[in-house]
Amino acid sequence: MGEVQEALTSRRTVYRYKGDEVPVHILESAFEAASNAPCHKNTHPWKFYVMGDEARESLIPEVEKLAREKTRDGEDEDVGVSKAIGKIISPPLLICVTSVRSPGDSFREEEDYAATACAIHNLVLSLWDNGVGSQWTTGAITRSDVAYAAIGASSDEERIVGFIKAGYPEKIPSITKKTVEEIRKYLP
Repeated sequence: MGEVQEALTSRRTVYRYKGDEVPVHILESAFEAASNAPCHKNTHPWKFYVMGDEARESLIPEVEKLAREKTRDGEDEDVGVSKAIGKIISPPLLICVTSVRSPGDSFREEEDYAATACAIHNLVLSLWDNGVGSQWTTGAITRSDVAYAAIGASSDEERIVGFIKAGYPEKIPSITKKTVEEIRKYLP
């Protein structure tokens, strides 16, 4: 099996990270991989915002509010809030990813979203190849004006596609994927 195939088939979503810092050269290599993702008409619609402590802390009130709204009857609200805040604060890396908007051209916007998803995948595969795990997360925070303010972007011009949490894995999850036979069909 080739190295690329190994990275593709071994990559897993990582939920818990060691506190070790990811060296900048590994991160920059991952951004280079992302910038080489396929995109229709070379639009390169993606942007990656590496969020430092100040940017993350600016999200906390909104994360707390959203977590309280999400709490179901019988659940401990404070536990849910603490968990939600930890998801923003604890990963060694938090990267907000956006895709350019194309008002009046929904097909272009869809193509650009797909290209941005490819760029994210290139990014996480490059990180994985260097021993760094990640998780692509979405949710209500990606639609919040507070998140746009935290990255200094306009929701009229960019769409937050998600956040990438990354770091050296505490544990690599073991999961079962669908078999090739379950996802592929040859047609006559």
